[in-house]
Amino acid sequence: MAFIPAPVEDPRAACPVPVRRPCMIHEWNELTFLHWRYEPDVVARLLPPGLEVETFDGSAWVGLVPFQMLVRPPGLPPLPWVSHFPETNVRTYARAADGSVGVWFLSLDAARLHAVLGGRIGYRLPYFWSQMSIVSAGDVRAYRCERRWPEPTPARSEVVVRVGDPFAPDELGDLDHWLTARWLLYSRFPGRLWFARADHCVWPLQHAEVLHLDDGLVEAAGLPAPEGPPLVPHSPGVEVRIGLPWRLPRL
Repeated sequence: MAFIPAPVEDPRAACPVPVRRPCMIHEWNELTFLHWRYEPDVVARLLPPGLEVETFDGSAWVGLVPFQMLVRPPGLPPLPWVSHFPETNVRTYARAADGSVGVWFLSLDAARLHAVLGGRIGYRLPYFWSQMSIVSAGDVRAYRCERRWPEPTPARSEVVVRVGDPFAPDELGDLDHWLTARWLLYSRFPGRLWFARADHCVWPLQHAEVLHLDDGLVEAAGLPAPEGPPLVPHSPGVEVRIGLPWRLPRL
């Protein structure tokens, strides 16, 4: 499998293909990105046929991303309890044969069973039902996750970060934007690649430091344990317009 270096271009602009008729409106709030470098061939074996590892500076990148989800239909208000829940995903970055680039989710954990079933059935994403919490105390955010179903051996994650000041525009480099400005996700069913678009504004990013990290979700996804400290920006959140899934064309 070939590994395609990512072009260093400015992805700070708006979504290149806006989602004009979303099927869902999300808010991804109190979100922390934790990213580690991996050898590309380690990540490549977890990708389906038709996707290649997208690299930056010769490395694949894997993210652990906990956040607070709010989901609602377009034009309708969110429902109490049903629309609000914690979520955590383990993700990497890939390129398809048509030249598109996007997120490949290795796992997604959510605290609401209806969201898990909807993600598995509607978007063919590897969702897990988990017991989860997000606790905020001043500038500290604590995320906890313990998998309930359908994982036979429960995986768990605990992340505690302290959130700092916003990044100044000149503090953010190409890698910061490459890891966070993502407008497309891939999935696979049945034997074909699908994609869906996610349209949102540029992430407002803040400094953050890890106070505690005890994670088993990355290894449960089939990867070796991360090495070294992660890159850790935080964001108060964005509103996201989610498009319907579509099949990638055969080339």
